[in-house]
Amino acid sequence: MKNYKTLIFTAMMGFPLSFSAQTAPSFKELVDAAMTKDAAIEQQNLESKANGLDQQKLKDIFLPKVEISGKGEYLNATAKFLSPEIAIPAIKPIFPGAVFPEGTFDNNFTLSGFDAAAKVEAKALLYSGGKVKYLKQALTEKNNATQALQVKNQDEVITQISKAYDQFALVIESKKVLDESKKRLDANKKTAEKALGYGLITPYDYKKIELAQATLDSKMVEYEGKKELLITQLNVLTGIDKERIALIHPDLEKIDYLLTNETIENRAELKALDFGIKAIDAKIKAEKTWWIPKVQAMTSLSYMGFYNTNLSSSKELMPGTGAKLDYDLTNLNLLPIFQAGIGFKWDVFDGNEGKHEVEKAKIEREILESKKSDAERKLQLNLANNQTNYNIANAQVDLKAKAKQIAKNAMTQAEKEFRYGLIKSTQLIEAENDLENAELEYQTAVFNQRRAAVELMKSTQNLNLEKL
Repeated sequence: MKNYKTLIFTAMMGFPLSFSAQTAPSFKELVDAAMTKDAAIEQQNLESKANGLDQQKLKDIFLPKVEISGKGEYLNATAKFLSPEIAIPAIKPIFPGAVFPEGTFDNNFTLSGFDAAAKVEAKALLYSGGKVKYLKQALTEKNNATQALQVKNQDEVITQISKAYDQFALVIESKKVLDESKKRLDANKKTAEKALGYGLITPYDYKKIELAQATLDSKMVEYEGKKELLITQLNVLTGIDKERIALIHPDLEKIDYLLTNETIENRAELKALDFGIKAIDAKIKAEKTWWIPKVQAMTSLSYMGFYNTNLSSSKELMPGTGAKLDYDLTNLNLLPIFQAGIGFKWDVFDGNEGKHEVEKAKIEREILESKKSDAERKLQLNLANNQTNYNIANAQVDLKAKAKQIAKNAMTQAEKEFRYGLIKSTQLIEAENDLENAELEYQTAVFNQRRAAVELMKSTQNLNLEKL
């Protein structure tokens, strides 16, 4: 039998067995996963890519642009010739002279045949009057503004995940409180059974304890529902499997955060507005270059050819000769037709269009300055409000901790008095409910304190994962 077991063990070892035990995701893993799925962050990343393409487009504006064009067509053109009066002086003794009245030569000349043309042309901007340079600066500052707002979106993701994570911790702590209540009720129920047997309490008092147990069971069901909802929420936000999320077992502890020299100057909104103002300044400089000449280099190589072309007339060329024009032209090719040179364009007066664009950009700058001033006031008020909320939340935690301790002492005393028949079961249950509520209120106070700490950190753009 022993050898048989050894054989089985040896056979099993011959196969590469691997067990991948699942582990609970860390808070950082949850945040990183949520960052990749957040729509606002994704949209800003796409906007940054679009800005990058615009910058590359401005860089490429000085590259030569080469065009190749060609055509082949059938040509048929008719020109009508109506002569004025023509007097030819006499050349004695060779030519006696003649007078041809107006309209003598009323003739139609027709040119027909095939023609072909091809052209290669290259153009390159040499000098834009400085406009491209300033537009590049404007796009750079615009991209900086987008990146600054990216930090704000990242903070929102961290806030959302930390809230769900702390809610997870809150329901777990609530489960611990309910489990402790269940243990006490079970122990007190045994005491009540003995007291009922001795006639020390009435069946009504005993039923009160059973009712308390049923109420506790319903709270257990409620707990399971809240936990399942949080698992689903984190799964949707992060994409991490529910089985792993269900393994999370975080602790709910206070966040001690001391606001020292931090101010609102680092807020993403203000940085974005500063970059926006710089972008407008560059745009204003770009618009002011409307009157500066633009220089461009150009070169081209062309070909033109005529094939099977015929030139004819509808009537005789000279009255009385009887000879019409009917001439087949030899194939004519013009190659190469080469051109190269430098040209410039100077908008001496553009109908005040450039001036209006400059004024419009200045108004946009004033709007951004107004928004920044308004944002500074609101963010300063937000900082003061969050500091007050944080102080209140800390005080609430201390008060709830004292209330929990008082309720715990009262519960201990009530259990002793119930054993000796000094109080009824209703009073014991009241003490039990008071302790349960006090413990839950304490955990809720810690949860609220953590929320207040997060908001205070965000007030000065000082939120990071290590502090949470």
